[in-house]
Amino acid sequence: MDDADQKARRAAAQAVIGRHGRLIRSPRDGKLLSAGMLPLFRLRVPRGYGVLTTTGRKTGVPRPKCVRVLREGDRAYLVQLMPPQLTVEQPGAVNAWLRNIRADPRVTLELPDGTHSGTAREITDPAELGTARALLCDTVVPLDFGECAIHLRGLPSRAKIPDLHAYWFRTGRAVAIDLDA
Repeated sequence: MDDADQKARRAAAQAVIGRHGRLIRSPRDGKLLSAGMLPLFRLRVPRGYGVLTTTGRKTGVPRPKCVRVLREGDRAYLVQLMPPQLTVEQPGAVNAWLRNIRADPRVTLELPDGTHSGTAREITDPAELGTARALLCDTVVPLDFGECAIHLRGLPSRAKIPDLHAYWFRTGRAVAIDLDA
């Protein structure tokens, strides 16, 4: 990531930092939240979400993570979430699950329609990035209201949710998973 990208991410985070809550401020906070949601997602994965399982780059152990993900055909899209506090301090930070994907792109993804194997990759093509952004930012599902309540101050609303997701696109990294047939 070059200096211009880091400056843009930092500026985007600084612009919204006052609107974000204090619950999720670090990667550890996100890890704890995901761990708390995992047993519920194992019972029934909600629409618009899934359980991404990567292989630990150091341990080789499967690493499940609850993620917001939407499927379109044989491809699923998600974006790395970065709390503004972390992005201001470390605009180039990368989540553990993304570092695992970089080391081994083979993943499994539990969705409401079943479990799928696939190959994950960071999106670099501008057209595909636009597709992912439109799908992930413009789609609002019921659980997004809870997500919004966790991440933003005040009451969640249909208007706040796309803004939150757009923020993640400005500061995170978009990922596509090419699902096996």
